[in-house]
Amino acid sequence: MSILQVSTSSLSSSTLLSISPRKSPKSSRLIRCSVEGTTVTERKLSATSEPLLLRAVKGEVVDRPPVWLMRQAGRYMKSYQTLCEKYPSFRDRSENADLVVEISLQPWKVFKPDGVILFSDILTPLSGMNIPFDIVKGKGPIIFNPPQSAADVAQVREFIPEESVPYVGEALKRLRNEVGNESAVLGFVGAPFTLSSYVIEGGSSKNFTQIKRLAFSQPKVLHALLQKFTTSMITYIRYQADSGAQAVQIFDSWATELSPVDFEQFSLPYLKQIVEAVKQTHPNLPLILYASGSGGLLERLARTGVDVVSLDWTVDMAEGRDRLGRDIAVQGNVDPGVLFGSKEFITSRIHDTVKKAGRDKHILNLGHGIKVGTPEENVAHFFEVAQGIRY
Repeated sequence: MSILQVSTSSLSSSTLLSISPRKSPKSSRLIRCSVEGTTVTERKLSATSEPLLLRAVKGEVVDRPPVWLMRQAGRYMKSYQTLCEKYPSFRDRSENADLVVEISLQPWKVFKPDGVILFSDILTPLSGMNIPFDIVKGKGPIIFNPPQSAADVAQVREFIPEESVPYVGEALKRLRNEVGNESAVLGFVGAPFTLSSYVIEGGSSKNFTQIKRLAFSQPKVLHALLQKFTTSMITYIRYQADSGAQAVQIFDSWATELSPVDFEQFSLPYLKQIVEAVKQTHPNLPLILYASGSGGLLERLARTGVDVVSLDWTVDMAEGRDRLGRDIAVQGNVDPGVLFGSKEFITSRIHDTVKKAGRDKHILNLGHGIKVGTPEENVAHFFEVAQGIRY
């Protein structure tokens, strides 16, 4: 057996795990050095290697799990808070290519995550679909005229990203140039049901009364809206990929408000349609699917055909892998609250997650977005431990 090695900076607080040895990838070479009597083995990847995250998703042999955090850009970073003081409007920050690039790169410059995700919002396409909205500090998204009828849905336009959000394409191209192959550039979109939920509810919701009323009383109207979002998100994913995104995450955060039978009617068919259409034109683009509170729907999420299912923290990682099967990659799933704990506790949870996930097809991440107020030094520790792991 070989030992899962960690960097010497985290040896004092890390638990060593035993992992069976595997053949090393041809695109790397070993570098050995001795630090205070401790031999450290690192694998130096060639400059032409694909980013670690992409290789892990494909099931290639990697030396450690790739790591990034959902809601990675902003929120908890002092540099982001300073920028917010100068540009208080979220839409101003997320619809300006210069600011999008600057904010997206803030965590990259400090922590060097293996995924650099576009700073944006899943609602960004709405204006280009003739759905006026805003994102108000302290209130969240507000949809000004929630559609309520077939006539309202008929006014929703299909999305043309080149015309409506050219700044997204420009930002992705610049991010790709900036990080090269040191990290994977990630794009993202909202799933049709989640986007429809925001639009029908008029913003965030606790009970999802309005969309369920529409689903169960006028299903044809909701299906018409879902189809428009599906067609538009297919276009948007392709646009992001063509602009430089090397993987795209689909957020169906609110689909888990549906019962399994309703998920199979109002979410699953549209997710499958997106995956099938994108794979026709971009067969090698990894698609990641995340749904908060998805423990009851895991097997159905896998049926969408995505490459990666992102688990939230309410699912045990080992059990999640057993339920999904080893052919599909997994992402996650450390509780964001763990980052408020001690460094020793954070270290322990990281190693527990990695051990349960195994060394194949795992992207280390949180089980939800990082929380406002998370100590920045704890985020630094999270990355230090994660990047110090060696299989």
